[in-house]
This record gives sequence, structure tokens and C-alpha cells, in this order.
Amino acid sequence: MLKEIQEKLKNFILEYRENIDMPVVIVKREHLLDVIKILYEDFNFKMLCDLTAVDWLNKKEKRFEVIYHLRNLDENKRIRIKIQLDENEEVDSITSIYKGANWLEREVYDMFGIRFRNHPNLERILLWNDFPGHPLRKDFFIRTEVPLPENE
Repeated sequence: MLKEIQEKLKNFILEYRENIDMPVVIVKREHLLDVIKILYEDFNFKMLCDLTAVDWLNKKEKRFEVIYHLRNLDENKRIRIKIQLDENEEVDSITSIYKGANWLEREVYDMFGIRFRNHPNLERILLWNDFPGHPLRKDFFIRTEVPLPENE
């Protein structure tokens, strides 16, 4: 199956490698939805296990990675999809394919400030609306005094 995936996605892939736990595919940001749809429809990766991000401030060419862990339950296969983006770039929401991505994308937005284009309700999910910044970014000053929200 992995060779078939590589062949089908060859025009969308920046890098492919085998890791100990699962293959890792770095995909061109603008083709994320195409790749996710192919994996869902053609290769039966029906389960989104996780969606998260990493801030590589001053470590990599692109500041952020958004990481998707998908699973094919019929064949017990897993795959990790990564996209790379700069500070002000957006990534397409995958909520049209995986409904469960809704809250995961909101959490990534809340913690990292990464915006998901066409998300049905992209707003903070863990912190209050007036919270200053995004606390999992490497440039978030940890000693910032944050006022608590007013009781409503």
C-alpha cells in the first residue's frame, strides 16, 4: 500500500520517509486537501487520530509544521502527514473530510495562532477571547501577566 500511496501522491509530496512507527509524508501546503481526500477515499484512512503543530522558531526554513496522524483501521496502517508554513500563511481546514478536525484545528489556532481557511467556527477553544497571544509559540513570553477574564 505504501508504494501505491507514494505513486498516487508523487505530485504533491515534498518529502517521504519511513519512520519506526509510521511513514511520514511532507506535503505542499496548497495540496493538503487533495492529499487528505485521496488518503480518505482511495486508501481508506477514515480515522483522524490527531492533529497538532510544532513551532520551529529559528530552527527550520518554515516556522510551523501542522501534523496529521491518520489511520486505516481495516489494514491497521498509520501515516503522518506534515505541512510547513510561515507565520502569516493559512492552511486549509480538513473539517469537510473529518468532522473531528473541528476542535483540533481550533486548539491549534488557540495555542499557536495558525489559521485554518474555511473552518466553520475558528475561534478560541481553551482560552478566553481576550487572552494575549498564543502560549505554545516559542516567542510567547512565559512570564507575561495575563489578566483573568471577567465573570459573565
